[in-house]
Amino acid sequence: MTSYEPFGARLRRAMDERGPLCVGIDPHASLLAEWGLADDVAGLERFSRTVVEALSERVALFKPQSAFFERFGSRGVAVLERTVEEARAAGALVLMDAKRGDIGSTMAAYAEAFLRKDSPLFSDALTVSPYLGYGSLSPAIALARESGAGLFVLALTSNPEGGEVQHAVRADGRNVGATMLGHLAAENAGEAPLGSFGAVVGATLGDLSSYDLDINGPLLAPGVGAQGATPADLPRVFGAAIRNVVPNVSRGVLRHGPDAGALRASADRFSEQIRAAVGAA
Repeated sequence: MTSYEPFGARLRRAMDERGPLCVGIDPHASLLAEWGLADDVAGLERFSRTVVEALSERVALFKPQSAFFERFGSRGVAVLERTVEEARAAGALVLMDAKRGDIGSTMAAYAEAFLRKDSPLFSDALTVSPYLGYGSLSPAIALARESGAGLFVLALTSNPEGGEVQHAVRADGRNVGATMLGHLAAENAGEAPLGSFGAVVGATLGDLSSYDLDINGPLLAPGVGAQGATPADLPRVFGAAIRNVVPNVSRGVLRHGPDAGALRASADRFSEQIRAAVGAA
């Protein structure tokens, strides 16, 4: 069996070389309009290609949101396939933001769509939902290990509704979000320089010192930029785990398009601010 370099090792190298910034590729209708593009497949492709061409040599990770492509049907999915291929060919890592979660053979099929090496949508990592039970993710975990890919598991999300589930307390006294972090720490035990199984933890959540964020894996931190969090907030939120934080910025960078130079300048500003915050922590 072919052995592939694990996602965690590849991500650690990209973060060290390029900084940890993750930029979303979120071509929703209002953003296409801001760019002067039609809300159609041609606008979708122009938007995505512009982002990739402008930023692929600057960011550690791209995070395309699959829903914004899927809404155009098969032609939109074809654009997503090309976006993933072009981003990876240019040297960036790709995290598919699809938030898949199911059981048994269905979960296995979702995993094959995004984590099987010969799939047209193969991505370096995939966001997944564990709320049918962490064990339901087993097919995705197994295929990620086989393919050298990674997962980002929803643990402590920034949306207010998330607390309804994630803050619920189990019989053992731990809440659900902490339980997910514990599972991920177990997946990543002994991995170096970084495990491949990360958590999604919102940058807008404030003090998380009551949680053990040291999962030896990456922490995807949405919420920087348009949602209100700043790079300077990251040390307070993530504490000692900040070196493994991957801050995600979408609208904060994308609103500067379609000018490629403006996109690059915005991404560079965020990268510099993040590096300063991590260095000061």
